[in-house]
Amino acid sequence: MFRKILVFILLSLKCFAQTPSDENAIRQVLAEQNKRWNLGDIPGFMAYYHHSQDLKFISKNGITQGWDATLARYHSAYPNQEAMGQLKFDILEVEVTASKTAWVIGKWHLTRPKLGDIGGHFTLLLKKVKGQWLIFRDHTS
Repeated sequence: MFRKILVFILLSLKCFAQTPSDENAIRQVLAEQNKRWNLGDIPGFMAYYHHSQDLKFISKNGITQGWDATLARYHSAYPNQEAMGQLKFDILEVEVTASKTAWVIGKWHLTRPKLGDIGGHFTLLLKKVKGQWLIFRDHTS
Protein backbone atom coordinates (compact mmCIF):
# COMPACT_ATOMS: atom_id res chain seq x y z
CA MET A 1 0.00 0.00 0.00
CA PHE A 2 2.80 2.40 0.93
CA ARG A 3 4.45 1.74 -2.42
CA LYS A 4 1.27 2.65 -4.32
CA ILE A 5 0.94 5.89 -2.36
CA LEU A 6 4.58 6.76 -3.04
CA VAL A 7 4.17 6.10 -6.78
CA PHE A 8 1.01 8.24 -6.82
CA ILE A 9 2.79 11.12 -5.05
CA LEU A 10 5.78 10.95 -7.39
CA LEU A 11 3.56 10.91 -10.46
CA SER A 12 1.53 13.82 -9.10
CA LEU A 13 4.66 15.89 -8.50
CA LYS A 14 5.86 15.17 -12.01
CA CYS A 15 2.61 16.58 -13.44
CA PHE A 16 3.32 19.93 -11.77
CA ALA A 17 7.07 20.06 -12.21
CA GLN A 18 8.71 22.43 -14.64
CA THR A 19 10.41 20.54 -17.41
CA PRO A 20 13.20 21.84 -19.61
CA SER A 21 10.97 21.18 -22.62
CA ASP A 22 8.28 23.53 -21.28
CA GLU A 23 10.80 26.29 -20.68
CA ASN A 24 12.37 25.70 -24.09
CA ALA A 25 8.96 25.78 -25.77
CA ILE A 26 8.14 29.09 -24.08
CA ARG A 27 11.51 30.56 -25.05
CA GLN A 28 10.84 29.40 -28.62
CA VAL A 29 7.46 31.20 -28.61
CA LEU A 30 9.20 34.42 -27.59
CA ALA A 31 11.96 33.91 -30.14
CA GLU A 32 9.35 33.45 -32.87
CA GLN A 33 7.51 36.56 -31.71
CA ASN A 34 10.78 38.48 -31.83
CA LYS A 35 11.41 37.24 -35.37
CA ARG A 36 7.88 38.11 -36.54
CA TRP A 37 8.11 41.61 -35.06
CA ASN A 38 11.42 42.27 -36.78
CA LEU A 39 9.85 41.20 -40.08
CA GLY A 40 7.10 43.80 -39.56
CA ASP A 41 4.52 41.02 -39.13
CA ILE A 42 2.21 42.17 -36.32
CA PRO A 43 -0.45 39.47 -37.04
CA GLY A 44 2.33 36.84 -36.90
CA PHE A 45 3.55 38.35 -33.63
CA MET A 46 -0.03 38.18 -32.30
CA ALA A 47 -0.39 34.50 -33.27
CA TYR A 48 1.14 33.61 -29.90
CA TYR A 49 -1.54 35.47 -27.93
CA HIS A 50 -4.71 33.63 -26.90
CA HIS A 51 -7.19 34.56 -29.62
CA SER A 52 -10.16 35.42 -27.42
CA GLN A 53 -11.93 38.20 -25.61
CA ASP A 54 -10.24 36.96 -22.41
CA LEU A 55 -6.81 38.25 -23.46
CA LYS A 56 -5.62 41.26 -21.45
CA PHE A 57 -2.79 43.63 -22.40
CA ILE A 58 -1.83 45.97 -19.56
CA SER A 59 0.34 49.05 -20.10
CA LYS A 60 0.81 52.54 -18.67
CA ASN A 61 -2.20 53.58 -20.80
CA GLY A 62 -4.54 51.07 -19.16
CA ILE A 63 -5.97 47.65 -19.97
CA THR A 64 -6.77 46.50 -23.49
CA GLN A 65 -9.31 43.67 -23.44
CA GLY A 66 -9.41 41.01 -26.16
CA TRP A 67 -7.29 39.80 -29.03
CA ASP A 68 -8.84 42.06 -31.69
CA ALA A 69 -8.44 45.17 -29.54
CA THR A 70 -4.83 44.24 -28.76
CA LEU A 71 -4.08 43.76 -32.46
CA ALA A 72 -5.66 47.17 -33.21
CA ARG A 73 -3.58 48.72 -30.40
CA TYR A 74 -0.36 47.35 -31.89
CA HIS A 75 -1.31 48.58 -35.39
CA SER A 76 -2.09 52.04 -34.00
CA ALA A 77 1.07 52.33 -31.87
CA TYR A 78 3.34 50.85 -34.56
CA PRO A 79 1.88 51.84 -37.95
CA ASN A 80 4.99 50.98 -39.99
CA GLN A 81 8.37 49.23 -39.87
CA GLU A 82 10.13 52.46 -38.89
CA ALA A 83 7.93 52.77 -35.78
CA MET A 84 8.31 49.05 -35.02
CA GLY A 85 12.09 49.18 -35.20
CA GLN A 86 14.08 46.08 -34.30
CA LEU A 87 12.95 44.22 -31.19
CA LYS A 88 15.21 42.45 -28.73
CA PHE A 89 13.89 40.42 -25.81
CA ASP A 90 15.99 39.64 -22.75
CA ILE A 91 14.23 36.83 -20.88
CA LEU A 92 15.04 37.15 -17.17
CA GLU A 93 12.89 34.35 -15.77
CA VAL A 94 10.62 31.55 -16.96
CA GLU A 95 8.67 29.78 -14.25
CA VAL A 96 6.26 27.01 -15.12
CA THR A 97 3.91 27.09 -12.13
CA ALA A 98 1.78 24.11 -13.03
CA SER A 99 1.73 21.72 -15.93
CA LYS A 100 -0.26 24.20 -18.03
CA THR A 101 0.61 27.71 -16.77
CA ALA A 102 3.81 29.77 -16.72
CA TRP A 103 5.10 33.23 -15.85
CA VAL A 104 7.76 35.04 -17.84
CA ILE A 105 9.61 38.16 -16.76
CA GLY A 106 11.79 40.00 -19.22
CA LYS A 107 13.02 43.19 -20.79
CA TRP A 108 12.26 44.51 -24.27
CA HIS A 109 14.14 47.02 -26.36
CA LEU A 110 13.25 48.59 -29.71
CA THR A 111 16.10 50.02 -31.73
CA ARG A 112 14.63 52.82 -33.88
CA PRO A 113 17.33 54.95 -35.53
CA LYS A 114 15.06 57.81 -36.66
CA LEU A 115 12.48 57.83 -33.87
CA GLY A 116 14.67 56.98 -30.89
CA ASP A 117 15.04 53.76 -28.98
CA ILE A 118 12.48 52.69 -26.39
CA GLY A 119 12.21 49.78 -23.99
CA GLY A 120 11.00 48.47 -20.70
CA HIS A 121 9.98 45.35 -18.84
CA PHE A 122 7.20 42.81 -19.24
CA THR A 123 5.46 40.07 -17.31
CA LEU A 124 3.55 37.41 -19.23
CA LEU A 125 1.10 34.76 -18.08
CA LEU A 126 1.05 31.87 -20.53
CA LYS A 127 -1.16 28.81 -20.60
CA LYS A 128 -0.67 25.60 -22.50
CA VAL A 129 -3.63 25.08 -24.82
CA LYS A 130 -3.74 21.94 -26.96
CA GLY A 131 0.03 21.56 -26.56
CA GLN A 132 0.85 25.18 -27.47
CA TRP A 133 1.96 27.91 -25.07
CA LEU A 134 -0.15 31.06 -25.55
CA ILE A 135 -0.07 34.46 -23.85
CA PHE A 136 -3.19 35.23 -21.79
CA ARG A 137 -1.88 38.29 -19.91
CA ASP A 138 0.78 40.77 -21.02
CA HIS A 139 1.83 43.52 -18.64
CA THR A 140 4.32 45.70 -20.49
CA SER A 141 5.83 48.93 -19.23
